[in-house]
Amino acid sequence: MEQWITILQEVSFPIIISFYLLYRIETKLEAIHTALVSLNNPAKV
Repeated sequence: MEQWITILQEVSFPIIISFYLLYRIETKLEAIHTALVSLNNPAKV
């Protein structure tokens, strides 16, 4: 049981940081996508 707790302590921090960064990048990628689509179709903006 203690081995599992140690593994969770060592692995959980990078996993949480990775999910946080992926979430932040996703919102920025959506903004870039919207900007690129508006550049392609300037009449619709």
